[in-house]
Amino acid sequence: MIIIMEAHITKESPEFQSLMTYLERFPHLQVKVMEHKGVTRNLLEIHLIGEDYMISQEEIESLPGVEKAIRVTAKYRLIGRHGLLSDLGFEYKGIQFNQDSFHIFAGLCAVDTYENAEKVFKALKENNVCCARMGAYKPRTSPYDFQGHGKDCLPWLFDLAGKYGIKIIVMEVLSPHHIDEIREALELTGNPCGIILQIGTRNAQNFELLKAVGKQKEFPILYKRGYGLALEESLMAAEYIASEGNTKIIFCLRGVRTHLGDPHRNLTDFAHVPVVKRLTRLPVCIDPSHPIGTRIKSSDGIRDIYHVTAQGVIAGANAILVEFHPEPDKALCDGPQAIPLSELPIYLDYVYKVRETYLELKKIVNRN
Repeated sequence: MIIIMEAHITKESPEFQSLMTYLERFPHLQVKVMEHKGVTRNLLEIHLIGEDYMISQEEIESLPGVEKAIRVTAKYRLIGRHGLLSDLGFEYKGIQFNQDSFHIFAGLCAVDTYENAEKVFKALKENNVCCARMGAYKPRTSPYDFQGHGKDCLPWLFDLAGKYGIKIIVMEVLSPHHIDEIREALELTGNPCGIILQIGTRNAQNFELLKAVGKQKEFPILYKRGYGLALEESLMAAEYIASEGNTKIIFCLRGVRTHLGDPHRNLTDFAHVPVVKRLTRLPVCIDPSHPIGTRIKSSDGIRDIYHVTAQGVIAGANAILVEFHPEPDKALCDGPQAIPLSELPIYLDYVYKVRETYLELKKIVNRN
């Protein structure tokens, strides 16, 4: 069961204290209190974990300060929508993230040089984009491939972000100590930008890492679906993060591994955008670069990455994580799938037009 408190109730309110006293009569239940700072209101939820069949929902809802009580049927109790709850929107660095917002994280898969990072940040600023993707820690299939510069590049990377007004960088972490390295580098440089910690597809079920990013509350999380996992398995992995206390999560679809996707690297799963939004309260991101794996163009002159992006955006995606590089042919990581930086204005124009179409279609369908 999830107990939703009225909007004005806090942990210090007598109504909350009275409810906690009432729940003490059920010692077999685990009581988890969650506070969410949403877009339109703050939400105080009390989750009862265990066999709660003996608790009367009507009696709970009659208690002072209780707005409603919800019987939970889905396994992902914290991120789940449960048919009634509003989405888990959050604000970070002055930017709203929810199931109605829309943002683009464009940049390098892995930071290779100072000059390339600066070129990307400069292009983003010139095109009024304040969010980026930049990889410092990069897992590779071969141990001999470029693994990223790690913590060595963080100070100058964050300085550059501040110089060009980049508010947020999405950055993958592979180990809990990477969180500390990022925090230390931000403090060293005066916290010029924010970081969203990315859990990559290879770590989609690295439960100790999921717990580590969930325990810290400083950085939001972008969780990528595991390329070989069923959707429910990935949603449960996101629940691992939330269960440790951090519900500032963006769920990212990035394609699934199957030869049915050939000649693309993976089979695009962006039809699951509305599914995730229906089942959970999380904003949903798409990564069109990884499932395609190439910059190839169709017969209409439009790159496959553009087409796939449109599929996700028209399905209601709230964010795009996409790779650009000043010189893709010289990139040390995933060069074949990186879009040339010179195309950034074209890509943005394309994406914004698709987003406008989605919003218009949404109005038409919901008119009556």
